Amino acid sequence: MGREVAEALGELLKRSLRSNLYQGLTDGLGEAVDEVTYPVLSGLARYGPCSAAELAAEVGLDRSGVSRRASRLEAGGLVRRGPDPADGRSVLLTLTEEGDRTVAVMRQRLAGRIEASLSSWPPAEARAFARGLRRFIRDGPFGEG
Repeated sequence: MGREVAEALGELLKRSLRSNLYQGLTDGLGEAVDEVTYPVLSGLARYGPCSAAELAAEVGLDRSGVSRRASRLEAGGLVRRGPDPADGRSVLLTLTEEGDRTVAVMRQRLAGRIEASLSSWPPAEARAFARGLRRFIRDGPFGEG
């Protein structure tokens, strides 16, 4: 069973698969938003204002990669940089109102794609899958404990 799950996770985590998903979620949302900038935009929505180094650790990029992507998003009016009130030497990345709206569209698209994918499943099976996935993430090998 462990090998089957590991192989499925390997497929799910492939860069090409993620890129294809992100492309579908970001289509038509402006020049700054694409499969390359998606992780930064999505990460800021999940983790809130943070430095490029902090966000890099959460989204699996290096600090300079986050900074470059944040610059594109800033030019597109989706992210702003500002001083960290706790440390004047540090800069925080924050979503703008337009960034929040863009993330809401992407999340709605993702939920729609998932709903469509699960629509042919018996409802009880789809609910069991959702519960099981949440439990696996919380209690499985990826947990922080």
